[in-house]
Amino acid sequence: MRTLVPFAAVEPKTRLDSVLTADERAEFARVMLRSVCQTLQAAGSEPIVLSTAALEATTLPADTTVVVDDRPLTTAVNDKLTTDTPTLIVMADLPLATPDSIRRLTAASDADGNDVDIAIAPGLGGGTNALVVRESAFRVDYHGASYLDHREIAADLSATVETVDSRRLATDIDEQSDLAEVLIHGDGPARAWLVDAGFELDRSDGRVGVRRR
Repeated sequence: MRTLVPFAAVEPKTRLDSVLTADERAEFARVMLRSVCQTLQAAGSEPIVLSTAALEATTLPADTTVVVDDRPLTTAVNDKLTTDTPTLIVMADLPLATPDSIRRLTAASDADGNDVDIAIAPGLGGGTNALVVRESAFRVDYHGASYLDHREIAADLSATVETVDSRRLATDIDEQSDLAEVLIHGDGPARAWLVDAGFELDRSDGRVGVRRR
């Protein structure tokens, strides 16, 4: 199964600009990307990073392929879905992902035990954080509530679909509040980076958040 990891290399994670500088956002995004690629490798995949710009060699684990494509996300991914090769697409900002959660997605099956045409791991906000495509006519659409859109696209093709409910894959990091999830549930390089940068849990309010020392 081919594995794609789209990555916005230029000005990533702009919604974190209230707590991170531009350089810090770029560094943190690359830490998460590396973590996702390592997780995929541990799950038995060989990730291909679909990056909007060239990346430094030290950004990625050894033997990781990088394809530079500065087109919009939907266009770049769909260009890779033009063959009959089953494809796994995993977003680059899922630092809580584990090999087991990836294997659970790729092994999704119907009631008879057959591989489904489309397996979707939705994000908490209605996006699509990870996706397995076995239907050659399927095309992605990452705008808006893409989880719902992808289910509709699959239904139009009469493709079998399975939703994989996984907190590990549902937690993408876009907002300041998302950083609390990394500090609470993470144990990898993204959490270590946040701790080194001075972030800690803030329990002073009714809802646990983060603050920076």
